[in-house]
Amino acid sequence: MTSGTTGALLQRDGKGYAIMTHIPAGMTTPEDLERIAAIGKKYHVPVIKITSGQRIILAGISAEDVPKVFEDLGPLAKPEIRSGVKFVQACLGTEMCRYGSQDSIALAEQIEKRLKTQEFPAKVKIGVSGCQRCCSESQIRDVGIVGTTRGWMIFFGGNGGTKPRIGDLIAWGLSSDEVVDCTIHLLEYYRDQANRKERTARFMERKGINALKKELLSLIPYIPLDNV
Repeated sequence: MTSGTTGALLQRDGKGYAIMTHIPAGMTTPEDLERIAAIGKKYHVPVIKITSGQRIILAGISAEDVPKVFEDLGPLAKPEIRSGVKFVQACLGTEMCRYGSQDSIALAEQIEKRLKTQEFPAKVKIGVSGCQRCCSESQIRDVGIVGTTRGWMIFFGGNGGTKPRIGDLIAWGLSSDEVVDCTIHLLEYYRDQANRKERTARFMERKGINALKKELLSLIPYIPLDNV
């Protein structure tokens, strides 16, 4: 990848590139959608797709057009990073879903703001679900947050892919502020102790939930004391 295509993803054909958009919590506006559509037409982008992480990807862009697409997208563009937060996914939550117990969209946006510039040993995916139906696939995310009528639950070390893993339940009955605090401490712990390119699922398999609890009790006093 040359400097002119930095932040774009080289596609399977070895020629075209893809650019991801920045859509925190999957929330967008008619104006942003019109802008993305206009750019797609302007540069004859052959593939525009909504991803599983609630973003829009423009794929098949020529190398010479990559810098111009980034410029036209402006803050809507999300340059690809290999060692940071890929996305913070959110369900409809209390605003639009009758099952929602907690405001998933507001919490996801808050977490995204706090973590968007952070670097970690590997990519991090976060899912926030407003109820235990778990529409944001929270239990198989690096950090999974699930709303209940009694507050939030937080999971850590989940993963999909070829070797799926359900995240470890770290704490429950948390306020939104406690969830943000807990998420930051968990990811700082992971950043300090994980091996390079080691995802949180493999990190937790190596480290173990009891070791994590012992080492984080002083920083996260609300995690349960069982099995510690």
